[in-house]
Amino acid sequence: MADEVRVRFAPSPTGALHIGGAHTALFNWLWARHTGGKFILRIEDTDRVRSTQEYEETIMAGMKWLNLDWDEGPDIGGDYGPYRQTERLDLYNKYARQLLDEGKAYKDGSAVIYKVPLGLDIGFDDEVYGHVDYKSDALIDGRTGVMKDIVLIKSDGFPTYNYAVVVDDHLMKISHVIRGEDHISNTPKQVLIYKALGWEMPKFAHLPMILGKDKKKLSKRHGATSVYEYRDMGYLPDSIFNFLALLGWAPKGNVEVFGRDLAIKEYELRNINRKSSVFDFDKLNFINQEHITEMPVREKFELIRPFWEEMGVDCGKLDLEYLGKCFEIMAGRGKTIKELAEFSDYLVTFAPVAARYDGSDLTEEHRVLLKKFNTDFLSRSELVTPDQMLAFAREWCDANGAKLKDIAMPLRYMLTGYKVSPGIFEVIELLGHDEVSKRLRHYNVL
Repeated sequence: MADEVRVRFAPSPTGALHIGGAHTALFNWLWARHTGGKFILRIEDTDRVRSTQEYEETIMAGMKWLNLDWDEGPDIGGDYGPYRQTERLDLYNKYARQLLDEGKAYKDGSAVIYKVPLGLDIGFDDEVYGHVDYKSDALIDGRTGVMKDIVLIKSDGFPTYNYAVVVDDHLMKISHVIRGEDHISNTPKQVLIYKALGWEMPKFAHLPMILGKDKKKLSKRHGATSVYEYRDMGYLPDSIFNFLALLGWAPKGNVEVFGRDLAIKEYELRNINRKSSVFDFDKLNFINQEHITEMPVREKFELIRPFWEEMGVDCGKLDLEYLGKCFEIMAGRGKTIKELAEFSDYLVTFAPVAARYDGSDLTEEHRVLLKKFNTDFLSRSELVTPDQMLAFAREWCDANGAKLKDIAMPLRYMLTGYKVSPGIFEVIELLGHDEVSKRLRHYNVL
């Protein structure tokens, strides 16, 4: 086995890139980048019924969104291609013929089947789970007492998974096979094929299962959806990367929010936790919110702009200084970019406010009170800071026999359209005198 670390992610193009696959890809990518090795993308497209070019492209696009770049693959080539299994059939046939010639396999019709020998040690060392004991005798069918031989080439001429993956990993000089725990049961069969062909085995590292909060295997109802769905919900690629890295591993000091550089620096296979990980949306939301908060204003605006535009918000004339102030008062609000867009639209334009709130709950008596306060309040040019505005509002309410909430809550609805927002006087400071006046006149309270 070459000294260079070479790892691979080998998806089947039968669907989009989902969270489980992204997790496996990320843990392989991290090991390659930590060691200065190579990360290979291989497409296992022998399922001729379900495999499509569209899914292959979607998987690649999902990996690019997560910034999991590969060094060799079907789109960029490399020294050990082809990188699609359907383009490697001659290689599978070559080694199947070798096993036939050596009497280690036999034909059943047009299929090629490997004859499993008795009493062979096919245990293996796992970088995560330690040594796994296994004897070839365990492959005997418990009901019939007959050995379960291993199909190498199916009658349709295509290789089986357990055979093709061995040939591919050997010829591509894969040094570490890093994959999900559910593949542990496949490994002894693959060990048999390595031994039959006289090839050195790679190192194996099986990743812990990812469970939902109910401790059941991750499924779509837990969040096992396409990575694109997370993008469309407003999650950042760096946040998904950060969160997935924590499913089975953590940097020193149990730091929860970190970037790629730290993960690359500290990642070690031996530090992967064999205990199953839980897909916790609350943690993902926390991590995403932290990454959003730390983003530069321009970058944040470019991400939030499509959501605003989809909502019909015209944001073409906004300047970065104003946006910076908007994002500053919104800190801690909005777990995703989409939520941040929804919670802050009133800082960009009045149209969504008018659509959400029509003022019909205000009595005539309340309107009179609000009109008197607003007139007095907006005539005081010395009220510049939110603290000064709040102090004035309290004094005014005391002098006029009103409660602060009778003033602040209607103002919040008329200026934001929401029951909950940042401090209303912070909003007023940011919107400015003219914009606030315009909105209050719309509700006939100025």
